[in-house]
Amino acid sequence: MSRDGQGSSHWFDDDAGPVVRPYAMTRGRTSHAVQHRLDLIAVVVTEPHVDDPEEDHSLSPEHVRIVELCRDTPQSVAELGAELDVPVGVVRVLVGDLVDEEMVHVTRPVPPAELVDESILRDVINGLRAL
Repeated sequence: MSRDGQGSSHWFDDDAGPVVRPYAMTRGRTSHAVQHRLDLIAVVVTEPHVDDPEEDHSLSPEHVRIVELCRDTPQSVAELGAELDVPVGVVRVLVGDLVDEEMVHVTRPVPPAELVDESILRDVINGLRAL
């Protein structure tokens, strides 16, 4: 018998709400083709042409939420995981789906190896000051 005394069993935790396994959100997938570009600080932005993601019935509620979160403010993969309260691996798969559907795009930060060396910038500043 359940806590409510009606004999029905709960498939959810009263405090946490319904329990959905991460693999159910991704339909059993653990990776995506674009996942290699999705590190924790990669920034996700909703494409300007996307109007109402709820009209697309092929999208899960998590897909819709990602599109809505990234519409006004670009969000990192880590921020999306925290906001959705799901593992980052799940976010990577969901964002990959949205990239395929051309609903969002991902901007990666510049790798440190590609940044200009600070000493070069100082030399340029000193050279400009000398003019």
